[in-house]
Amino acid sequence: MRLRGRDPRAAPSSSAGVGDARRQAPPGRNPFVHELRLGALQKAQVAVLTLTLFPVRLLVALLMMLLAWPLALVSSLGPAGQEPEQPPALWRRVVDVLLKAIMRTMWFAGGFHHVAVKGRRALPTEAAILALAPHSSYFDAIPVTMTMSSVVMKAESRDIPIWGTLIKYIRPVFVSRADQDSRRKTVEEIRRRAQSGGKWPQIMIFPEGTCTNRTCLITFKPGAFIPGVPIQPVVLRYPNKLDTITWTWRGPGALKILWLTLCQFHNQVEIEFLPVYTPSEEEKKDPALYARNVRSMMAEALGISVTDYTFEDCQLALAEGQLRLPADTCLLEFARLLRGLGLKPEKLEQDLDRHAESARMKQGRRVTLPEFAAQLGVPESESLEDLFSLFDEGGGGEVDLREYVVALSVVCRPARTLDTIQLAFKMYGTQDGSVDEHALSSILKTALGVAELTVTDLFRAIDQEQKGRIAFADFERFAEANPNFAEEYLYPEQTRLRSCAQTPLAPTPNGFCADFSPENSAVGTEPVRKKLD
Repeated sequence: MRLRGRDPRAAPSSSAGVGDARRQAPPGRNPFVHELRLGALQKAQVAVLTLTLFPVRLLVALLMMLLAWPLALVSSLGPAGQEPEQPPALWRRVVDVLLKAIMRTMWFAGGFHHVAVKGRRALPTEAAILALAPHSSYFDAIPVTMTMSSVVMKAESRDIPIWGTLIKYIRPVFVSRADQDSRRKTVEEIRRRAQSGGKWPQIMIFPEGTCTNRTCLITFKPGAFIPGVPIQPVVLRYPNKLDTITWTWRGPGALKILWLTLCQFHNQVEIEFLPVYTPSEEEKKDPALYARNVRSMMAEALGISVTDYTFEDCQLALAEGQLRLPADTCLLEFARLLRGLGLKPEKLEQDLDRHAESARMKQGRRVTLPEFAAQLGVPESESLEDLFSLFDEGGGGEVDLREYVVALSVVCRPARTLDTIQLAFKMYGTQDGSVDEHALSSILKTALGVAELTVTDLFRAIDQEQKGRIAFADFERFAEANPNFAEEYLYPEQTRLRSCAQTPLAPTPNGFCADFSPENSAVGTEPVRKKLD
């Protein structure tokens, strides 16, 4: 299973005049994974600074937060939804300057000695909303503390000691998990503030809604774009030689990121304010289109691609199954293409058995694109051709339907590894339900979304009687006795899993923000899930 090269296709754009959008292509790396490897010299530096500089920096940062707390507490007294007075009282302006200075001192103590700022920040009357991307770390709070803009936060954040008080000072828009109507209320509050004529502070929003490693811009959630007001895009860069900033769903944890970052002599960050984007009438009526065009503009400034990966793909990549997906799996691209065809996961899971039975009856006979379209119940299109090409490795115009069913099973139920394997055994097995080594290789390659995989050692370990064939019962017993079999037999460092993306891995520079997109938005809804750390 791999991606075959094809001509670039431009992303949709409107009459707003964004120009040619950047290519919508799968990134060279899984955007939800960050691998951090330190050399011998870097490890020695971290060891020395852990005992010397790290405790000093951590202590100063804590002292600055404690110093800021009483100022924020006094300033945040009063009704939470009360409209700010205009112009602000002198004492509030003094407190604002003091808090910005304290926060800047905290970041300076953490190694961010110079924050490079490009462009001009728009006035609240010019752009009530600031859209920041890529969102990759809790260090993305730097522009928030520099501007004291409001943010969209989980309601639980206000109960955190000290930090909750600091958050309330910037008049955030809180999203409540307990209130089923919270998303709609949040969008309405953003619209009310955005249309207040500059009476409220600007709202700073991370439209990606989750963490990435900055290799691409994933799908923007439409919540920030529903009000249909001008938005100022803001791009973030961390051009450091060693990327200790990135905090993704799979990679170094929050405390490790903090420790390693404070053990660097200097940390670089760049904040660039792009020109204000004024939506066209078409974009005002279509928030998803508005979001796509702003994303294209930001991707152009960053020099990276855009992709339709979403938070749902993040969940797929991190599912707790026995076959943990590798960082370069093709299944994220597979899931994206399914969504592009309008195929819903709930409906797809209901059709799994039907597709599996059809694939079993074909007994390995490959199908053409028209037959594939008929099986899925969708018309032939460029999107379908892209999906078809994932399984057409040889470019012969035919695919094995069984591979599609295995991939579909993983996407629909990523944590139920054995259910997928059992389904595959029914399709690939002979009359007695057994498979040989070649069939097992095809099953596992597709289930992991990779082009090549060596399963010889795993097959021999399961085939204790050396029959040359194994049944699902044999595989199930082995998996129960060896729950970490994938790490031992499929993921050793000497095994090279070839990526579905043909872009070479390259060093790349990396959040956390509430999902407040309304239930009926074009993007749909994603379940709330905490970070692993």
